[in-house]
Amino acid sequence: MSTGEAPLTYAGLWAERRGEPDGRPPLVLLHGLSYDRHRWGPLLRELETADPGRSVLAVDLPGHGQSPPLDRHGLDDVAAVVHQAVTEAGLTRPVVVGHSIGGAIATAYAATHPVRGVVNIDQPLRVGGFADLLQRNADVLRGPHHATIWNGLLGRMGIDGLPPEARALARPDATPARDLLLAYWDELLTTPPALLEERNAARLKRIASQDTPYHYITGAEPDPDYLIWLRKALPGVTVTVLPGSGHFPHLAHPAEVARLLT
Repeated sequence: MSTGEAPLTYAGLWAERRGEPDGRPPLVLLHGLSYDRHRWGPLLRELETADPGRSVLAVDLPGHGQSPPLDRHGLDDVAAVVHQAVTEAGLTRPVVVGHSIGGAIATAYAATHPVRGVVNIDQPLRVGGFADLLQRNADVLRGPHHATIWNGLLGRMGIDGLPPEARALARPDATPARDLLLAYWDELLTTPPALLEERNAARLKRIASQDTPYHYITGAEPDPDYLIWLRKALPGVTVTVLPGSGHFPHLAHPAEVARLLT
């Protein structure tokens, strides 16, 4: 299917396809928590110009958009069903592109399944501080006022400073359901923060051992300590900063991100 206008399903995940396999590595796009495949619209438009005919698969992650939830939503669980979808779509060794938690899922995918590369859009993997924040607020997250935590996080994402189209796409359509947040954050809520960081470092080291290209695209200069941690696990990582894009470089600078993917 070349136009991608009609949605398809692979391994139970709703998806849209662009282009056809032609020797170029296919792109698999994984959105962030509370979003869906349609948030890739600006990037897909730019890819049509920057890399015409490139094979692209944009999926609704489990529990998002039109895709049903899984029994478990750990990073490895979601990466496994994404791989099933990629296989059913007839794609091999994709470049996996993920925004936010999609970047963490892309990393888990590449640590387990063959890929040509990973592009992580603004998802730090040294997550101990974030896990500690969630664990300290676990009672609120599990109660009727979970939206207060979510809204506080949104306020840190730089949405108000984005261009109008990007700002509209960056704002979730509604507050995510409590069960969705708890499902995707279960590991963060129940695992010691140091162990979470060890797991991600181990994933990065497996990726490094396979000489898999890994590109981290972020909207602000990373903390120097984070870069030290990241490069210790993954010495060959490429880091690109696209200023003024908050947590959404692919929405604020879709043409630049498309160029980086070609």
